Order: sequence, then C-alpha cells, then structure tokens
Amino acid sequence: MRPPVPVHTIHSRTCLACAVALGLSLSTPRLVAQDGVSAPNPTPALSTRDEMHQSDQWKEIERHLPDPVTASAETLEQQGDILRARRFPEDAMDYYRYALARGGNLPSIMNKLGLTELEMRNIELARSYFQRVVKLDRKYAEAWNNLGAVEFLDGQPMAAISRYKRAIKLEKREAVYHSNLATAYIGSKDYSGARREIAAALELDPRVFDRDIGFGGVAAHVLSSQDRARFSFEMARMYARGGMQDQMLHSLSVASEAGMDVQREMRKDPALARFEFDPRVVVLVRNAQELRAGHRATASASSDADAPGAGTKPL
Repeated sequence: MRPPVPVHTIHSRTCLACAVALGLSLSTPRLVAQDGVSAPNPTPALSTRDEMHQSDQWKEIERHLPDPVTASAETLEQQGDILRARRFPEDAMDYYRYALARGGNLPSIMNKLGLTELEMRNIELARSYFQRVVKLDRKYAEAWNNLGAVEFLDGQPMAAISRYKRAIKLEKREAVYHSNLATAYIGSKDYSGARREIAAALELDPRVFDRDIGFGGVAAHVLSSQDRARFSFEMARMYARGGMQDQMLHSLSVASEAGMDVQREMRKDPALARFEFDPRVVVLVRNAQELRAGHRATASASSDADAPGAGTKPL
C-alpha cells in the first residue's frame, strides 16, 4: 500500500496536524545565488491535482469536507466515494486512507482504493489492492470481478476469464459479471462462450449493456477495433433472438462502424439473415461506410500536412 499523500487543500484546523504527522515542513528555504544574495524561489509548475483544486467545484466541495481527525470511518469513506464520483481521485484516496486509520472496513475500502487506482490507469497498483482484498476475503465477488478487470486491461484475457468465473461462482445473478466474462471471451476469440455469457447477462438484466458500468465493469471500448466489432455483432445476435430490434440495430451500427461487413456476417445467422436487406440495415451500413471514408480522408489530409516540405517552398 502506498504511503499517504499530503492533502493539498483541507480545513485549516487540520493542515498543521496533517503536515506534522507526515513529517512535512511548512516553510521552504530560499535559494542563494552564487554571489551570496538571497534569490527568490522559482514558481513550481502546478500538478494536475493542484490545478483541479483551483476550480470552483473544489472550493465548494472543500467547505463540506469532514475532519479526518474527528469524523467517523463511515463518514470518511462516504466522502471518498463522493470525491471519486466527482473526479477527484487522489483526494478520494486520501479519505479512504483516513477511513482506514479510523477503523473502517478493510476489504471494502481496499477494494475502493484499487478501483480508484484502476480509474487512473495505475494497473499494477490496482492489482496489488485487489489481490490483497481477495486474500482477506476469499468470498468477495466484486473484488474478484475487479481483479478480472485488471487482468483484462493488462492484456491477459485468459487470466481475466478465471477471475470473472470466480466472481460469478460467488454471485451468479450479477449481470455485469456475465457481461465482463463475455468481453474476456471475445478478447480470447471464444465467440461461443461470449454468446453464452451475453445471453446470461441479458436474461438477468435486459439493459445491462445500455449503462456505463465504468472500469469495474470494463466497457467494450478497451477491446481492439476488430474485437469491438465482434462483441457488438454477438450482442446484435442476442437482441435479434430476443425480438429487441432497436438494440439489435444499434449493435449492428457499432459493429459496422468498427469495420465489420455486417451484412455478410448476418447471412450466417438465421435470426439476423432476414434483416440483411432491411432498409434500416442498408442505411446504417451506408452511414458507417461514409463515416469510415471521412475518417480516412481526414487522416490522409493530416498526413499530407505533416509531410516534410508540405506547405513550404523548396530551399
């Protein structure tokens, strides 16, 4: 676990206490020039966190921050949740650590620390948190799921499959775990397994793929373009079999935009074949082709502009 980082902005009554506890000095020595004359300190560049603390949103949040010394563990953990939801991840981690110091639930808070690191794309730090959580509580399904997310983001779909299966074994009726497992199956090119898990997820929650489930869920955007197309097409197959035409068309559109020849693939599936020449499918395919052509034209123009000598006279 990383050592606590100092809180850059906090209630004035706790600033000194936090600084002393962390062994920080509240004064900075002045630089001395070569001629012995005291020189002013250079102005350090603001960190991303410091810049965020200049915002009006932070100033409003700061007014309501609980005191880490006196607030309960539950209050401090809730404050961490609020800061994380409002996109202040480093401050959220501070409050999760304050909650731990006040005797908060270790597995729960460690899991949230891992999620915060995952949201900041600190894969190895996130993995270390989740591994510790599952050692503390072998039946913590959400932590197994999140460990699967780490493995998937790290390019290890087979390891992710193992973690997701463990989560499902503990909580069979959590639709997100099935959708995550489907994503991992797509990453490992096991399309029949993906179809099975997509169907299971849709049965448990027909809208599971409509929501933004965040990094804990691992959205399909972490897949390659080819795998994203396949994932969307497999979803379209499930929607077609369930009579959910609007969702089917949306998934076909995503697959087509990602580069798949969806009409050719539709011929191979009885549930989709009857929609191959549906006017709505013809339109979405045409739109996707025009979109890809536009992207290629933009990329080509950008390459030409960046080419040596572009826009200049020869010397």
